[in-house]
Amino acid sequence: MGKKKLLHFQENLTFPHLFQYHYNEIETHFNLRSKWNDDFFNNPNPIVLELGCGKGEYTVGLAVKYPQKNYVGIDLKGARLWRGCKTVEEQQLKNVAFIRTRVDHVERFFGKEEVSEIWITFPDPQVGKARKRLTAPVFLDRYKNILTPGGIIHLKTDDPGLFSYTQEVIAENHLNILFSTDDLYNNPSPEDVRSIRTYYENIWLEKGKKIYYVQFQLKQR
Repeated sequence: MGKKKLLHFQENLTFPHLFQYHYNEIETHFNLRSKWNDDFFNNPNPIVLELGCGKGEYTVGLAVKYPQKNYVGIDLKGARLWRGCKTVEEQQLKNVAFIRTRVDHVERFFGKEEVSEIWITFPDPQVGKARKRLTAPVFLDRYKNILTPGGIIHLKTDDPGLFSYTQEVIAENHLNILFSTDDLYNNPSPEDVRSIRTYYENIWLEKGKKIYYVQFQLKQR
């Protein structure tokens, strides 16, 4: 491990807005489940998640734009999360937190109807591993347990296969599509989706790749 990355990991331990635990520590050490508004954000504002947030460009960008909402970015890579945490510290943002964990564990960090929106930004398309895709039915069932009634899911991807797969899942489960486009920057689309770009998104756009986007709602239990 490089010296710089090691220093970032050490600094991660000092951020009060970053939560990271070993798997067997979550139940005994993490106490914000169903209490994020009261015990961390200290406000009743809606909570929005970014899954696979990387460096947190979307998490931070949306938090700056919408201070009346709270944002939590989730990723497994500590080196990436360091950048997002550092930006939050530098800008003194009070409506942002990060969790270092697998998306599989999201229900262990959030309670029933505690989340109003979920952003899935440029996830691994998991070629040949449909069950591991973040829009697979097994993951949608997890999101359903933490989303408020009418909660929204956003998928933004450069992968046409993942986009087509997600459209199929939506159709098979009779879910409600609010907006969808197979060419985000050459079709009319929501301003939020266009105005904030991740590091890799800019690289893909420079290479002429299309960006796909769909916004949909789950059926409530």
